[in-house]
Amino acid sequence: MTRTLAFLSSIRWQDIVDILINSYILLRVYILFQGTNAFRVLVGITSLWILQEVAASIGLILTSWAIRGITTAAAIIIIVVFRNEIRAALQVRNLKTFLWGFPNREQTTPVEVITESVFQMAKRRMGALIVFPGKEDLGEVIHGGIPWNGTVSQEMLMSVFWNQSPVHDGAVIIRGREVAEVGVLLPLSQRQDLPSYYGTRHRAAVGLAERADALIVVVSEERGRVSVAHDNSLKPVVDKEELSFLIRKHLNFPDINPAKQRERERVKLLVAAGLSLMIMTGIWFGFTRSQDTIIGLNVPIEYINRPLNYEILETSVDEAKLQLFGSSAIIKSLKPGQVGVRLDLSKAAEGRNIFTITQDDIMLPPGVSLNKIQPAAIEVTLDVPTTKELPVQVDWVGKLPENRALVDVSVSPEAVKVIGGSKTLEKVSTVYTAPVRLDGLSKSGSISSPIVLSPPSLRISSNSPDRVTIHYTLQEKPPAR
Repeated sequence: MTRTLAFLSSIRWQDIVDILINSYILLRVYILFQGTNAFRVLVGITSLWILQEVAASIGLILTSWAIRGITTAAAIIIIVVFRNEIRAALQVRNLKTFLWGFPNREQTTPVEVITESVFQMAKRRMGALIVFPGKEDLGEVIHGGIPWNGTVSQEMLMSVFWNQSPVHDGAVIIRGREVAEVGVLLPLSQRQDLPSYYGTRHRAAVGLAERADALIVVVSEERGRVSVAHDNSLKPVVDKEELSFLIRKHLNFPDINPAKQRERERVKLLVAAGLSLMIMTGIWFGFTRSQDTIIGLNVPIEYINRPLNYEILETSVDEAKLQLFGSSAIIKSLKPGQVGVRLDLSKAAEGRNIFTITQDDIMLPPGVSLNKIQPAAIEVTLDVPTTKELPVQVDWVGKLPENRALVDVSVSPEAVKVIGGSKTLEKVSTVYTAPVRLDGLSKSGSISSPIVLSPPSLRISSNSPDRVTIHYTLQEKPPAR
């Protein structure tokens, strides 16, 4: 129970938004691509990816590597092979339709009118070729069509396939309630197992069925028979009822009333939304909560909420060593600034304070957990800042040449104001310049030198210079007797 509460408390609102956004994206992919071959292949690639993760988790290195390669290649293949389906699904009129609308559903095709027309043409020995597209785009498979966009009727179909019509040898494309194109040329099948009495129309129907998921109705001019080509096969149809059943099945027409169909669609959508949420939650959990990698980091300690009347005099350490664990993907993507240690000094008092570092003091990205920290406690000494005027003394180093003597030294300014902790300044009576070498001096002159403060917690007041000018006088020594 404690672990569950700790896990739930570690989830940020950003994590929830992240899961919801990606779940909606997955749901939109399902809505836009459902029923297409591209979607089925995408489901297969996702299954491979899950299998690869399982293989990696149980240590099947070679299997995981092989599946990863197959998945990568398949992802490229799906874009190349199914580019037309992807383009058709993404071709929307506006952004609103793409983001939260639904693909336009074509008006119900008048199946009874078509079946009656087909068998009337078969009775009169009128050859016909009628195409009902599926989910796949036919743009790169068919060619030569003439846009028609006329409402389907028996008179129209009979007139198009009348043997004196200029487009009677081509196919008709029916979309919804309209004859979209006439005189369309279909690819011919090269199969050698087709009966010899099959003419060009039958070979064209089989050729299209081999390359797309369309359903093609063929009426033989010589024998007056009706056949249907679909899924790389061609079979005869004996009556109107069978033809009507095949067309309705291809167009996914329901056998229930519209109200029940809408209810079924809503349930289907809710199930898809729930599955999308579950899948994305699982992926998020796998990426951010799988604890399979440990790393050690040295992180600077940041002190916050220091009381205004105190200054930090010294600390026992400047960095903390954190041992972190989490998924390899998260650990490898860690960047500077994502991990930090912030110590709250709001309750600190003057003098020496000991703070124990807790989980609340450590800033970690989601999916990364703390295993160990060193040191567990930090000493921080605080003091009340004050200002003190201190004389400046030159820090001479080295040795003058033997024939030279330093007879006079003056510093300008002679003293500077130093700000620091009161207890620290009590122990400081003089500040020094940076080291000035004597062995480099040969004649009288002046040197500018910075002031060096010790300990480093001290600083020079803003109205005092941080450099001084040293005036010195050298005199030649008399020769020794």
